Amino acid sequence: MAVHEHPHRSQGFHLSYRRNRTDSAIAVSARTDTAVGAYALASLRLLTGFVFLWAFLDKAFGFGYATASGKGWIDGGSPTRGFLGSVAAGPMESTFHSWAGDAWADRLFMLGLLSIGVALMAGVALRSAAVAGTAMMALMWIAEWPPAKHLSDGSPSMSTNPFADYHVIYAVALIAVAAAGAGATWGLGRLWARLPIVRDHTWLR
Repeated sequence: MAVHEHPHRSQGFHLSYRRNRTDSAIAVSARTDTAVGAYALASLRLLTGFVFLWAFLDKAFGFGYATASGKGWIDGGSPTRGFLGSVAAGPMESTFHSWAGDAWADRLFMLGLLSIGVALMAGVALRSAAVAGTAMMALMWIAEWPPAKHLSDGSPSMSTNPFADYHVIYAVALIAVAAAGAGATWGLGRLWARLPIVRDHTWLR
């Protein structure tokens, strides 16, 4: 009797062992996938933040990239005059022209670039950064107006897509990193979330 039962107990043990080993492998794989996803979102956050922060620095100090040397904001140049003054399509063309070079527009634009860039790089206030950044990208999208095939003077707009341009991609990236809480990896997101004011006002996360 015992001789017949022994193989059954042995088989049950081996089946259980294999099942546990499989469950462990699945758990390890899930943790690995989660870690890879967190690192990917953190990388997206940092790269997007650098886009905004670099735009601020270049326009402020005129590093010779998008802003010529000697024409930075600190030299008396206007961060908005060139872009808004050259708008040549869309329903807000005349409005953007009237805003171009105004002191309030320059200050608000630069404050937005700096705040969004610092928030993303540090991994804090991502929800506020996502709202502000999406609003900024929406205005810049309207300024370039990708749906237009021709500019107001009749020349080709050279638009390659009527909707999905880089402004839309940046806006989606901002929303994604905020929704995923991507500031916790390679950032100060966890410390930020522990602050009493942030705990009481979740929109500050």
